[in-house]
Amino acid sequence: MIRKFKIDELETVMKIWLKTNIAAHDFITENYWLGNYDLVKKILLDATVFVYEEDNAILGFVGLTENYIAGIFIDENSQSEGIGKALIDYVKKSYSELSLQVYKKNPHAVKFYLRFNFVVSNEQTDENTGETEFVMNWTK
Repeated sequence: MIRKFKIDELETVMKIWLKTNIAAHDFITENYWLGNYDLVKKILLDATVFVYEEDNAILGFVGLTENYIAGIFIDENSQSEGIGKALIDYVKKSYSELSLQVYKKNPHAVKFYLRFNFVVSNEQTDENTGETEFVMNWTK
């Protein structure tokens, strides 16, 4: 089931955020993610967040600011089970266009978004990490 995030689920969502980022971005130091933990926690409170829940457990979530996907994060034990697809399909129903940024060195994520008809519109450097990222867009 996909539904809106509840404030008392913040810690659970943040654990998924941290573990997923550390695992998916081995080219960025773990300290970067730890250092941004509190900021992201605060940002999530103002974002639109949808969680994927199964058997009363949150297995993943998508966070948006307007039509910008700040990220899709899936619990490490639940990846490649269609949860990311379900979240993408869910937000595509509510928006006519979406955008996001993804690190070039994360080919699994780039391939994921390309599979769902996102297109690379720009390549830029993330000022915070110095890493190259793709700006990707989807239009209904």
